[in-house]
Parts: sequence; C-alpha cells; structure tokens
Amino acid sequence: MTEPHLSLGDFSTTRLADFLATAARPVVLWPVGCVEPHGPHLPLATDTILAEENAVRAARALRARGVGAVVAPPLAYGAVVCAQGFAGAVSAPAEALAGVVAAAAAAFRAQGFARVCLVNHHLDPAHLAWLASLRDVLVPQVVSRRWGARLGAEFRSGACHAGRYETSLMLAARPALVDVAAARRLPALTASLSEGFRAGRRTFTECGLPDAYTGDPAAATATEGEDLYAVLTEMVVTEVCESLGEV
Repeated sequence: MTEPHLSLGDFSTTRLADFLATAARPVVLWPVGCVEPHGPHLPLATDTILAEENAVRAARALRARGVGAVVAPPLAYGAVVCAQGFAGAVSAPAEALAGVVAAAAAAFRAQGFARVCLVNHHLDPAHLAWLASLRDVLVPQVVSRRWGARLGAEFRSGACHAGRYETSLMLAARPALVDVAAARRLPALTASLSEGFRAGRRTFTECGLPDAYTGDPAAATATEGEDLYAVLTEMVVTEVCESLGEV
C-alpha cells in the first residue's frame, strides 16, 4: 500500500529514532475507521480503507512540502450506532476509543512528533462526538463547511452513505473490493442521514436505509473518486501546515 518508510509500521525502532532526530517537523497521520455495513456492494472496512488512502496521499504531499509525515497503522474500530441490526456492525465504546487515542497521541508527541493528525472517514454521530472531545490532536473534518462544500452534491445532501461519494472513493483506491455489478443494480435513494439525525433518528433503518446505503452508487466512477481525493488530500495538508504555522 505504501512505499517503504512512509508507513510507520515499516520502520525499525532504530530507523524511527534516526527519522525523528533528522526529519523536519515530523508529523504522524493516523487513519481512523470502523467495521460497519456499507450496502451490498462495499466492504465492511470501507471507512478504514478511505482513511488510509487519504492519509497516504496526504503524507506524500506533505513530504513534498518538506514536512516529515508518516502514516500510523489504522484504528480500525469505531463507535457504530447507526448500523446496529445489520451483520458486520461492530461497535467499540466511545470512552475506550478516546482513551486509546489520547494515550497513543501523548506517546507520539513524547517521542518527538510535532503533530498527531487523525484522518477520519467514519461519520456516525457517536463517533464524531468522541473525536470532538480529544485535545492536542488535529482532526480535519469532512463534515465541516470548509471542506464538505467541495465534496459534491450528494455529500452535501447527507444522502451519502455507501452512495456515489464513497463508492467513487473506493473505485479510485481499491476497485477490486467494489462489487460493481451489485452497485449498478441499486436504485438511487435520497434519504438524508444528516436530516434524519437532526430529527432524532439514530439508525440506518430509522432513517430509511433498509440496505445500509443511501445516495446513488450506480453513478460512481473512479475519476470522480480521484477528484474527491484531491480535495481530501488538500484538507489534511492544509490543516497540518496551518497548525505548523505555514500558509
């Protein structure tokens, strides 16, 4: 997935010590995902895959700007409330997740990383809430007005779980894991998760997603996925550089 020594897990302890001693402004990008249903056509690890791909692309771009970025092994579990009742919905307690991330982030900083940046693509409200509670870490948010406005009409509508947006990203990153035939058979849905959550609904079923997807997966393309990754890469690079005092 990554070239040698872009992935933190590829380093030996001595190689990492040398890197931290010599790299300009070392930064760790930590992908955050979950195990959650994404319709009949995308894998349970979709959010983790998207976060890893986003982090790897951002790390390359940061290195091109002289920032010593590495990508940590992903946190592959999250708070999964929305998808309860579907096979493959695996939820971890928010307080446990927050504790693990806070402790690991403190360890990264103690070892010499200038910034710890979480790259998250799991948007369950319960998951976003514990991320928002963290201190001393960067958490760029695709749901923020700054970035969400640039991620397409489907994303802005809130009808975007395993729809055109995420399916396009998966086609650009891991096309072999997309069941394209199944995606092409799925009708477009307009059930907005964001509107449902604001109305007090908590699960996909309550929001009108009987097959754990909404949006238009049949319209997804790898080309659109590449365009979306360009925005997502810019998001992470911009917020990391801003935190380091760069324009």
